[in-house]
Amino acid sequence: MKVVIIGGVAGGMSAATRLRRLDNEAEIVVLERSHHVSYANCGLPYYVGGVIDDERTLLLETPQSLHARFRLDVRVNSEAVAIDPEAQTVDVKDLERGDTYSLPYDALILSPGALPVIPPIPGIERALPLRNVEDVERMANAVQARPESAVVIGGGFIGLEIAENLVCRGIATTIIEAATQVLAPLDPEMAASVADELRCHGVSLHLGDSVESISSNDVQLSSGEVVPAQLLIVAIGVRPDTDLARAAGLAIGERGGIVVDEFNRSTAKNVYAIGDATEKLDFLDGAGSLVPLANLANRQGRVVADHIAGRVVRPRATIGTAIVKVFNLTVAMTGWNEKRLASKHRAFLAIHTHPASHAKYYPGAKTMALKLLVDPESGAILGAQGVGAEGVDKRIDVLATAIRAGLTAPELADLELAYAPPFGSAKDPVNMLGYIAENLLSGLVETVQWSEVDDYRVRGAQFVDVRTSEEFARGSLPGALNIPIDELRERYGELDDVETVVNCEVGQRGHAATLLLNELGVRALNLDGGFKTWSSSPARVSPQLVS
Repeated sequence: MKVVIIGGVAGGMSAATRLRRLDNEAEIVVLERSHHVSYANCGLPYYVGGVIDDERTLLLETPQSLHARFRLDVRVNSEAVAIDPEAQTVDVKDLERGDTYSLPYDALILSPGALPVIPPIPGIERALPLRNVEDVERMANAVQARPESAVVIGGGFIGLEIAENLVCRGIATTIIEAATQVLAPLDPEMAASVADELRCHGVSLHLGDSVESISSNDVQLSSGEVVPAQLLIVAIGVRPDTDLARAAGLAIGERGGIVVDEFNRSTAKNVYAIGDATEKLDFLDGAGSLVPLANLANRQGRVVADHIAGRVVRPRATIGTAIVKVFNLTVAMTGWNEKRLASKHRAFLAIHTHPASHAKYYPGAKTMALKLLVDPESGAILGAQGVGAEGVDKRIDVLATAIRAGLTAPELADLELAYAPPFGSAKDPVNMLGYIAENLLSGLVETVQWSEVDDYRVRGAQFVDVRTSEEFARGSLPGALNIPIDELRERYGELDDVETVVNCEVGQRGHAATLLLNELGVRALNLDGGFKTWSSSPARVSPQLVS
């Protein structure tokens, strides 16, 4: 059997090495148009910042090492320029010699990855993208020239990582993002603290703005402002590299990726496609989804190798779990966000908490923000987000595993998670999400979201803040009456006989106060996530925040 693989990074190389382990006799040819294969592209921004100081540590394998161990025929500087599915051949251009030759195959695996999105802005040709080793070398050389200013176009994962690493190099850095928040996969109340962290470390943010034109040393924004930019980085996002597939007549999905089945077969006979170029099956609605993540590409590479070798393959859908470091914050997410659920008219319950990373009494505990999205009928976990200095990564990993395992939100309370004071709490933050979900789904308590506060105010609800007077003095919801929870039994008579929204700092005392008021005959609802969530949301930009 002769297998040709187009693309020698993540998915392509996973397919090649797995197939070799399963079939020692197969002829396996890997084509890579760049000079490097099997490199750690997720580590590229950290080489720019000097966190990783040796480029060689990012180069996991070479054509020589792959041939020595796996007898793979790895051809770098070799670009596949055409596919003939009928003849089962690939035309290959040798980029060093300039000649083109035809390569037959019994099975073809497409793993071309994705291409950076380059907007059609005058002067954009001087902007540097970051996608492969050659890109990072150009960027590192530009940084070595010690520019005084840098502009990063795009506030997504790569844009934020690059901005952090440029700051580490002492370069005054600005992020331009057309959306009104950074990190679009986050909901706005979760993204606000990420923006604060960037500003705290000197990054200038221009949100809801875009670059209109580029000169040799600056950029002009749609707002009219001119921003210095001796170094210009473009990190708007990526698009599936489907040029070869389109030309060969393979089906392309609505999201712009190659259409594949559960075995990653394309619509052409004996042609598979994996990685960032493909549309993945979404776990929630079964639609095609673009999720450019290395772990998914690696998994798909293994699946294709197993299928070619005749092994049983498990169908799988993607939940899109991702994580990023932003200075001292960890930001992670899995599943759908609230914006996406709302756009699909999907019913959900939102839960916000602000737990400590480990037992509060043990030194060094850090507060994080967690958000859980739950189906109000079945209790299924639809998505989760986390932002914090510590402990976010393992909580999101547990929640991603729970989604994959089909656990309902209340069943999170039943998980037996490792506990000792330096590592967690007797009631882990994941367990607490389960308890809250159980309370909501059972009808024990009702909550109000930060985005609904104004609606409740318009319909005549009263607001009661059950924090201490000292906490209340530092900031409160407009028009809220302060009755500390310890005084509520004696003072609840001060309340009007109308719907009442209760808040504390993070929602825990508010929950107890809401249950008490309901027993006392007051129609009460708890502000989900408390004042902390509300004041971190877009609502905080209004004059309603008193201090």
